[in-house]
Amino acid sequence: MSHIDSRFSKRALIALRSSTVAIGSILLVTGGAAFAQEAPNPQSPTANPPAAATVNAPAPAAEPTPNQDAAQAQTVQNAVADDGDIVVTGIRASLANSAKIKRDSTLIVDSVSAEDVGKLPDVSIADSLARLPGVTAQRLEGRDQRLSIRGLGPDFSTTLLNGREQVTVGDNRGVEYDQYPSEFFRNVNVYKSADASLIAAGISGTVDLRMLRPLDQPGRVFAINARGQMNGIDNLNPDSSRYGYRGSATYIDKFADNTLGIAIGVSATQTPSQDERYNAWGYSGSGTAADPYVLGGAKPYVQSNELRRYGAVGTVEWEPSDSFHSTFDALYSNFTEEQRLRGIEFPLGFSDPVKSGIAVTNGFATATTFSNVFAVQRNDYNKRTAENLSLGWNNDFKIADSVHLNVDASWSRATRTDFLLETNTGTGYQKSGAADRVTVTQNANGTYKIVPTLDYTNTNIFKLTDPQGWGYNGTQPVVQSGFLNQPSFKDDLKSLRASLNGEFEGSVVKGWEVGGNFSRREKTSAYTSYFLCPKGAGTGCTLASGTPRTGNVPAEALLGTNIPLTYLGIPAMLTYDPLYVYNNALNAAFDGRPSALVRDNRVIENVYTGYAKLNIDGELGGKAIKGALGVQVIRSEQRSVGQIASLVGSTVVVAPADQTEKYTNVLPSATFSVELVDNGYVKMGASQTMVRPRLDQERVTQDVSVNPANIGIRPIASNPVFTSTGGNVALRPYQSTNIDLSFEKYFDGGGYVALSGYFKNLTDFVDPNNSLPYDFSGLLATLTPAQQQAVIANGQQIGVVSTPANTGRGNILGVEATISLPFKAITSALDGFGIFASGNYTDSTIRYANSPAAITLPGLSDWTGSGTIYFEKWGFQARANYRYRSSFLAEIAGLSANPEYRTSKAEGILDAQVGYEFQEGFLQGLSILAQAKNLTDRPFITYQNGDERQIRDYQRYGRDYYIGVTYKF
Repeated sequence: MSHIDSRFSKRALIALRSSTVAIGSILLVTGGAAFAQEAPNPQSPTANPPAAATVNAPAPAAEPTPNQDAAQAQTVQNAVADDGDIVVTGIRASLANSAKIKRDSTLIVDSVSAEDVGKLPDVSIADSLARLPGVTAQRLEGRDQRLSIRGLGPDFSTTLLNGREQVTVGDNRGVEYDQYPSEFFRNVNVYKSADASLIAAGISGTVDLRMLRPLDQPGRVFAINARGQMNGIDNLNPDSSRYGYRGSATYIDKFADNTLGIAIGVSATQTPSQDERYNAWGYSGSGTAADPYVLGGAKPYVQSNELRRYGAVGTVEWEPSDSFHSTFDALYSNFTEEQRLRGIEFPLGFSDPVKSGIAVTNGFATATTFSNVFAVQRNDYNKRTAENLSLGWNNDFKIADSVHLNVDASWSRATRTDFLLETNTGTGYQKSGAADRVTVTQNANGTYKIVPTLDYTNTNIFKLTDPQGWGYNGTQPVVQSGFLNQPSFKDDLKSLRASLNGEFEGSVVKGWEVGGNFSRREKTSAYTSYFLCPKGAGTGCTLASGTPRTGNVPAEALLGTNIPLTYLGIPAMLTYDPLYVYNNALNAAFDGRPSALVRDNRVIENVYTGYAKLNIDGELGGKAIKGALGVQVIRSEQRSVGQIASLVGSTVVVAPADQTEKYTNVLPSATFSVELVDNGYVKMGASQTMVRPRLDQERVTQDVSVNPANIGIRPIASNPVFTSTGGNVALRPYQSTNIDLSFEKYFDGGGYVALSGYFKNLTDFVDPNNSLPYDFSGLLATLTPAQQQAVIANGQQIGVVSTPANTGRGNILGVEATISLPFKAITSALDGFGIFASGNYTDSTIRYANSPAAITLPGLSDWTGSGTIYFEKWGFQARANYRYRSSFLAEIAGLSANPEYRTSKAEGILDAQVGYEFQEGFLQGLSILAQAKNLTDRPFITYQNGDERQIRDYQRYGRDYYIGVTYKF
């Protein structure tokens, strides 16, 4: 066993070994079978910048105090300066504030700032961030939700709220930005280099969402926003809508001689989307003229979504003296998303239909007729309900002239429950009804036009049934005329942080900071699933017990309008209410398969972080220099509680599993910013960072399989008697050694250019599909004495464990460029016009120990770019933004909502907006805005095997149009 990964064999297999013995014993008994303050340090009581900005020659920034970075931008003036500088608002103010945050930071950072109270410059937070250099977004259900930073996917970044780590309503760590109402944020900063005081920094970057601070506002503000939305695709389902709305209100005020401030906000959103979906199962054949690629199966759907979200935020800020500053934040978000999906699955080349009339072009069957087709007609309904609550309380005490004590406590909690309902109709159980004859013809976009012969709306032909006979409960067939998944997740994170910081006199080493943070995160994942079958006799939906093979679709469930799938050639399909069918026409049988039982798990992480750093601020060789040297020491205790399940014969056995792992990491960091020329900076960063694996990879659960039928069958390696699949509590975090370099030049009159390069050496990279040999001797007792002897004689007590492991390593190298240029800097004739553009190139080489081939990183686009051109003057504003990303590995929800990865085609998205704000008179404070999203009507397309002709997904979301008003007084 020396070839087995020692970390896994010594730690992760402890639970497996003890539990396999437990399973064996059971079988024998049963008979055999802060605000956080600044970013990076979340403890500064200072606030975010005001909405208005003064445009002037950017004089060298005022020297920041040790714990001021993003918050330092508050020094931007919000009124006309005495020297006649021009105050700007809206897009130009947003860009000016973002530029100031970038310039003043010793870290390499990019930022998005609100144009006004309650108004980020885009439809969503993810939309705004996707305009930044090196940041891209993946669209899900037509919305930008998951971010990739510098070529690494959502699991490699960390999201903070006011400097505090956040939980997520998603399956793992990656935050889905839909959970945060964008109206509540003043700035969103993306830190691309690390600092010792930046707790829970990501490898790719750290996203810090910043709420506004009431004491930094000029006075009382009351703002109301209302907006209507329409999707460019008409209703695809009769029980859906293409119209939505969005409304918010914000109130800010100060009291007690401006020592007490409050900010309160509420929002409500109803967002529709329509999606024409096409999915191919894959392609049979080898791609030659004699053996062309033939469509293996297809699953076209029409999907209608409706997201309803309600949110509230509150901030209380109190600063009674220079010696004490207290801030309390609360954010609550509740959202419900309903999805209605209707379509037909056609088993074709991968099944047993007879093929004829094949036309071949370049190794592809461009036209094929399939006979003996038994399609599965689907009426599905999905509902997700989620809540997110974040609380934070920061207290800053001045305990000496230059020494501050900061204490910050926070709690972040997210819960989510899904209801994923599938219902099936067909002509008969297990291909026993009328067969169809289907002709498929390849379209120019790579999808296929599908023309059936049967009338799929005829309830005399199509019944509730299991048309392909796919239902199997692990031991015997079931009549699966539907399936219900009900996963639920709870993510809870509590944190307590304390730090001391002070200053030195007369030295380039300006200050110091020491601190500690304790956090406890617990994520519980619970999965429940059921087979659904026609009502009647029988138990457990099993065929053998007499479960009816078919059932009628209740007339009361019919919606009266049968949906056309004409975009793929299908005239119409049967359309009914799946919830009515579920409640009135189907029985449910619990899914007790081991693979279903072992998905339940709980992961607990107790993390103790200590850090120390020195702040540098002074001159070196006549050049202004700022920076920090520091180190973090992190002690981690990760634990998982779950169960190990096994199936031997017809008996399912479950044994509890509980394992804990402890380890320590040391993460040094250094950052420097040198002003080489007036308003020209060189910024350098070197750091060791880490990010923890996906939470589902840390689970202790194992699905153990014992297959006596393989005893003595050769080759032994491919016919194991014992196998196991599951997680690995002993997983270590991904590690990265980072070098960052940035050149930034800020222009007189506003704007800047920046060129950045980065290098990341990645180690302990997690291989999710790792497998290794393991001695299952503890399960020999589950076999008969004769079987035991045969297993030992053939060496088949050594089986295979499939589990993630830290076997990968590699490098990421990239460069990104940015220009923000108001055209007034070129000529006054172009005052009001400007551009913001960025581009990024990333190259990566990651390899696992058991495979010499380099892998493709999820979320990595080699090339990304974004360009915005705008005009803003006299109250008018107009803007167009185009985003591009080259092909990348996208995460898709696959069978039973499990994640799958497929290559997405390159895409370019064009958004635009135009508006007007009244400048004077009784309408002053009123503004109107019209927006359009995805004007290119770009579909989301994935393909397989590196061949863009082999389309797997084609999802068209259409364009979205918005019109809104804002009134502020």
